[in-house]
Amino acid sequence: MTGPRWLYLHGFASGPQSSKGVKLSQHFAERGVAMERLDLRRPSLERLSFPAMTATVVAALGGARDRAVVFGSSLGGLTAARVAEADPRVCALVLLAPAFRIAERWRARMSADEWRAWESSGWLEIRDYTTSTPARVHHDFIRELAAIDTGFPDVRVPTLIVHGKNDDTVDPQLSRDFARGKSWVRLVEVDDGHELVQSLPRIAAEADVFLSPFVGY
Repeated sequence: MTGPRWLYLHGFASGPQSSKGVKLSQHFAERGVAMERLDLRRPSLERLSFPAMTATVVAALGGARDRAVVFGSSLGGLTAARVAEADPRVCALVLLAPAFRIAERWRARMSADEWRAWESSGWLEIRDYTTSTPARVHHDFIRELAAIDTGFPDVRVPTLIVHGKNDDTVDPQLSRDFARGKSWVRLVEVDDGHELVQSLPRIAAEADVFLSPFVGY
């Protein structure tokens, strides 16, 4: 029997070449595990669609009898969790500062004028982290999320969460609330911000131990 597929899901306005994804892929490749880094900019960054993102992950899970270990960073973490709650092929999760309740938090971070401007024009100016250039995203994206992402995902598979104590983008309290009372969820808090770049060695080490039952190394 072959082992599970390993997938990596990048964050908002990022891509498959994100530094975390690349470095984690290299780490596990040295241990004989191939990690596929998915492109979640579906159908495009401007017209980003959460259902299209989750459909991309579902398509990558393989056949009906396959299993998958899914890593997700920020928005990719939310995507991974939403897929896992509905698809039994996901057998374990590693979530890095998962963007739980993103629509609610995004609305709270914007002024009333900023929110109305996004609604009326249809566009929000953002930065594309893959190209380091200005970009924009359509309001349909946050409207979809507001309808879909209500409450916490109902995840029942072994889950490792790594969250920075100094994260000013996704409050670490959300990960604490999600993990509370769940014996199958391990929450590791690190002295880092949202990007978690400084914590990559710790993330890799924690994932090695947590996922050892799935790979046997």
